[in-house]
Amino acid sequence: MTGKTHIMAGITATTAIVTMTNEFQPEWFIAAGAAGGLLPDICHSGSKIGRRFPVISRFVNTIFGHRTFTHSLLFLALMAFILPKLVNNTSITTGLLIGMMTHLLLDAATKQGIKLLYPAKITIRFPITTRTGGKAESILLLLLTVATLYYANSMVDLF
Repeated sequence: MTGKTHIMAGITATTAIVTMTNEFQPEWFIAAGAAGGLLPDICHSGSKIGRRFPVISRFVNTIFGHRTFTHSLLFLALMAFILPKLVNNTSITTGLLIGMMTHLLLDAATKQGIKLLYPAKITIRFPITTRTGGKAESILLLLLTVATLYYANSMVDLF
């Protein structure tokens, strides 16, 4: 999936959660969801986040490759352990993790799949997949945007 779809998925998920709970600061939670939607692609120098942090991206890619460690449950667990020690804001840490989870779900819907169980070399993908940047992804992006607008409309009462 492309960066814009990953961003929107993180925004959609966190916006939906904000409307259902009073647990998080919406502005931090949703922004973190968008950022978390990009974070697993730090392993790819051509990604939005990889271009922003090229040295880190090349380093991670050299060690692990693309769609392996940073697209795994191990990485999610490690981030869930480390983030609260670095950031003293539950809205930010939880938003980042939710955005990262949406990223993994979306990439599991591509033909390349992900190494969700890394270091095991098993590729995980959904039975029905799509091509990154294809028409199906464009439709998904539109649906995510509509869902975000729906949930955002419900948020008006929260502010």
